[in-house]
Amino acid sequence: MTAPQTPRRSNRQQKLPARYGGGILISTSQTYKWPASPLHTRPAQPADFQQDETVEPGETHFYSSLIRYGPPSKPIVRTYGKQKPAKPVASGSKASETFSLGDTVLVASTNKTPSVAVITALWRVVREDDEAGDDDDPSESMRIRVHWFARPAQLGSIRQKRDALPNEIYYSLANTGVLSPQEIVMKCHVTSHAPGLRPLTSPWPATSKRAAEGEGVSEVDHFVCRSAVDIKRGLFYEFVWEAHRDHAKVAPPDDWSRWTVGVSNTVPETPKPKTRIAKRRKADPESESESESPPPSPSKRPKPTRKAPTRGRPPKKKPRTKAIPEEGFEPEPSRSSSISGSSAHPTDASDSDSDAAVEPEGSDFDLSDGIPKTPSKRKRGQTSAITTPRHKRVRNLAMPTPHSKAALRARRKKASFVVKPPPPEMNEEHYKQLQKLPKDPWLRAMHVLHVAARPNELPCREEEYARVLRSVLELVEEGSGGCIYISGVPGTGKTATVHAVVRELKRMAESNEANPFTYVEINGLKIPEPHAAYNLLWETISGHDVGADGHLSISWKEALKRLTKHLSGGASAGPGGHACVVLMDELDQLMTTKQDVVYNFFNWPTLVNSKLIVLAVANTMDLPERVMTGRVRSRLGMIRINFQPYTTAQLETIVLARLNKSREGLPAKAAEVILKDGVKFASMKVSSISGDARRVLDICRRTVELVQPNKKTAGIREVKEVISAMQNSPTAGYLQDLSLHERIMLAAVLKCVKKEGVEEVKWGDVQHQHVIYTSILTGDDDPTRKPTFAELDGVLDSLIASRAMLIEDGATAQRKPAGERKVVLNLEQIEVERVLSEIGGQMWKNALGV
Repeated sequence: MTAPQTPRRSNRQQKLPARYGGGILISTSQTYKWPASPLHTRPAQPADFQQDETVEPGETHFYSSLIRYGPPSKPIVRTYGKQKPAKPVASGSKASETFSLGDTVLVASTNKTPSVAVITALWRVVREDDEAGDDDDPSESMRIRVHWFARPAQLGSIRQKRDALPNEIYYSLANTGVLSPQEIVMKCHVTSHAPGLRPLTSPWPATSKRAAEGEGVSEVDHFVCRSAVDIKRGLFYEFVWEAHRDHAKVAPPDDWSRWTVGVSNTVPETPKPKTRIAKRRKADPESESESESPPPSPSKRPKPTRKAPTRGRPPKKKPRTKAIPEEGFEPEPSRSSSISGSSAHPTDASDSDSDAAVEPEGSDFDLSDGIPKTPSKRKRGQTSAITTPRHKRVRNLAMPTPHSKAALRARRKKASFVVKPPPPEMNEEHYKQLQKLPKDPWLRAMHVLHVAARPNELPCREEEYARVLRSVLELVEEGSGGCIYISGVPGTGKTATVHAVVRELKRMAESNEANPFTYVEINGLKIPEPHAAYNLLWETISGHDVGADGHLSISWKEALKRLTKHLSGGASAGPGGHACVVLMDELDQLMTTKQDVVYNFFNWPTLVNSKLIVLAVANTMDLPERVMTGRVRSRLGMIRINFQPYTTAQLETIVLARLNKSREGLPAKAAEVILKDGVKFASMKVSSISGDARRVLDICRRTVELVQPNKKTAGIREVKEVISAMQNSPTAGYLQDLSLHERIMLAAVLKCVKKEGVEEVKWGDVQHQHVIYTSILTGDDDPTRKPTFAELDGVLDSLIASRAMLIEDGATAQRKPAGERKVVLNLEQIEVERVLSEIGGQMWKNALGV
């Protein structure tokens, strides 16, 4: 007899009561309807469709409003970081809410705070294949165009600091988006004149209690907008929201360009100092009536020439392009009409045209074509009115704020970008400790020669630094995506150079010399798995505050989906329009079986509307070719910069620069810790093998440690002793005692690692490479002399027993075929290459690529 089971209730095919979006409890049981007949109809255009929709022929019907039926959305109240659930809304409620043109609304976002936008158009597309007379209009065919506001958190995190009021937002110049009605949460209130507001030092919005007391505004649906912002360039402009809204609402329903703010980037020049004549006129007011135009400066005044006097008539004057009154006559003021429009764009008398050109009596002005002309002859004692030529009536532009004016002046003066030396690192704890060390040259030299000590300068990498900085800065200024692939063997200064470039970019953005951007660093050795890079990138792009709210609890698949939608949507994906710089260090560690992680990071910058700039640092030069095989490698226009291994002279320069740093503050007669000949000998040894700067620093530091007890100066003999001791290390001694096939297997593992670009390789690939190397390294092509797979398993067991190699273990690995299990080398690769090359000779060097 079986035990009775409790029936389970399934939620399939049931509509959920609500969903969470941007701090708002959004009801999903809502319906939408158009209130009346359309205001305007025209043929459908590609801009009427969303990004993922198929453009089809049809008609676009524009409306003035949209009615939503159903329970309204409710804000979620938060108390001390905890979420208090909102009161349930009755399912039978039929409350309605109308959204009209010009209404400011909250839009659901992936962050805890919703985005703010204004509705600029409402429409639906009636396709040709739709049935005639079909009045049932589902919400899937309704579209809403919005113009985005930007919160301070939605701007670039690396930018010039700016004080903001509680719940202050900025009107974007031209960032728009096409949404569905379900993404609209609720109405909100935006004003430019909020009494009782004061700047706060805390970035958190004001509470509802402060709003009731007049100290702030509500944290849910009240906002203050006092400026317009160019999100890409980080410039702010004077702006009045109410006047701009009233001015834009009179536009036709299909003309949403009226919501775009026109700005003037012209900066007035610095006034020139007054001349002596101007000062004399200021002292003598009677001289002002003599002439309206200032006389030429003494330096440019033509020399007087003698001419024969004429009788009966004054001398002829050359015709001029502008009517300028003669001396002794006052001009008649002209009448001008003001331009009607928004107070957000104040009118200027110089930009207005005159109502009518008034022809004074007795003048010789010809107004037949509507343009006043100056006569070639003018009778003495006759006056004329100064008139301005007619021009097209244009709406005045919004002027930048004082900080933006200073930024425009600085960017205008910078005609050509000049690469400066790399800036020093401000928080160098290693060099701060150097000041606390005793005045012992040997101790100070060992301190600066340590690999962890990063110098203020980057010697011998000035050319690479300039190229990387210029490439990244061009992409940031253009507002386009791109990929810069930086490759080179370990120890060639790749990461240090890129960090110096990022420091200079941050300094330029914070001083408003460059466009703002967002920065994130993803290190392949510091994340648990390659797919975790999606979560780190999405947290940065979405503006999530990890320090205050912790990491987002979403899967990497959801983060990948949101990243793809955001980076391909451009301005329509949200109010953010600034660049995002991503440093992907140790890219070799992000390789997977499908190569999807590296492929996505290489592909996203190539999208049309993407502003993602990827700085990929890897140890393999041909990594993109292996990843992009059979895909879209041909259309990737990435910039490649290869760091060559250091030469002997460059390694010597690096070591001497650090030694000179350690002698700062010491007396001039202080003893030298190591001779230049010793440094040169160590540099020659390292450059002939790998060109790794870390290895030559390690050799010199150990040499100083060797002579430090006796307080003597190290020379070539001491350097040789250290190199010999390092070559006779326990690792070198172990490799020398291995059998032939054990050394061949280690060489096969190194070859597979270089080929795949990852440290973990398949055992089947190692077996195949071992068989190939057996014929090459032994010179014996006899197939009967080649080891079998069973014999290779015995060789692998021997290396695993000595911990020279590791193999994938566990329940999951046991179920895999033997050839699919991963193996990894547990020794230093450079040391293994060096020892095997010295033991095997030139044949092994050629096989290992040393």
